[in-house]
Amino acid sequence: MNLLAATASGVAAAPTRLDPLELFLDADIVVQAVMVGLLLASVWSWMIIISFGLRIAGARRRSKKFEAEFWKADDFDSVMRGNKGKDIPSARVASAAMLEWKRSTKGGLKDRDGARQRIASAMESQVATEADDLADRLGFLATTGSVAPFVGLFGTVWGIMNSFFQIGAQESSSLAVVAPGISEALFATAIGLFAAIPAVIAYNRFSGSVNTFEARLQRFADRFHANLSRELERV
Repeated sequence: MNLLAATASGVAAAPTRLDPLELFLDADIVVQAVMVGLLLASVWSWMIIISFGLRIAGARRRSKKFEAEFWKADDFDSVMRGNKGKDIPSARVASAAMLEWKRSTKGGLKDRDGARQRIASAMESQVATEADDLADRLGFLATTGSVAPFVGLFGTVWGIMNSFFQIGAQESSSLAVVAPGISEALFATAIGLFAAIPAVIAYNRFSGSVNTFEARLQRFADRFHANLSRELERV
């Protein structure tokens, strides 16, 4: 009777589902360190994802508004002065062109073709700078996406090695001996995938967004360069 009660008590106490917190607390210190590192990488990745999404959406909105105002204006200089100091990528591209225009025409225009090339180079350089600035922190997403699964795998291998050590120490290959250690080890791989998958998806999507925005700025630069080229013919 007592044996049956003890057996029933043991069955009732057995876990019926995975408990991530318990898996973490019962893991080896090395596996715990791997898990903590992967969780921190995941948190940082999500911070980058959210901040980048807000940033590029704002850059698109401000640039679109500026360009609409810019092309309707009769005086480009007045529009530039009205938006001076604002975080508008297309305004900085136009500002780079206007600065080179003033330098090239100061004291009289001597070389129209050279001036056109310098203005185009100034705008292309600014477009590249804007794209690089936007993509600055995307490298962390790429690194997390490629490295996190291997870091998690390291934690898994270490945990499995520890489980085999327990087999030797207890001289038993019972599943009850090795199952907890293997579960903790596999949990490290799961966390690695949890960190890597969103990072890879976000990196691929945001890289495309940066390329699209860069192409938009380049089209604006080409159109403005055509206008300035016509103005150079009149100088």
